[in-house]
Amino acid sequence: MKKIYHLSSCSTNARILKEINPGSDVELQDIKKENIDEKTLDWLKEKVGSYEALFSKKAMKYRSMGLNKMDLSEADFKKYMLEEYTFLKRPFMINEDEVFIGNAKSTVAAAVESFNS
Repeated sequence: MKKIYHLSSCSTNARILKEINPGSDVELQDIKKENIDEKTLDWLKEKVGSYEALFSKKAMKYRSMGLNKMDLSEADFKKYMLEEYTFLKRPFMINEDEVFIGNAKSTVAAAVESFNS
């Protein structure tokens, strides 16, 4: 599977997609229009080790909902990501068995190399 979960209204995600320049064999999914499904989220969690690693604590709702003051469990992280796309770190880039999450320079560079090799 080659798939990129992104937010089309995010300029950072748009820049990363431009850098990766995904071919026609890569499926793109705008998480605002269609949030990630539970099966994929569970698969990603197995790849990276925890739901917390997939969760964006930079989301505005994280503070506005007071989640930053709570001790969230793995089940909580999963629940919030399935309910609200803004809690997903993005983009999520899947190239077969390789997973790249987030927009850190090193992550993007590795994803570009993977998708273009």
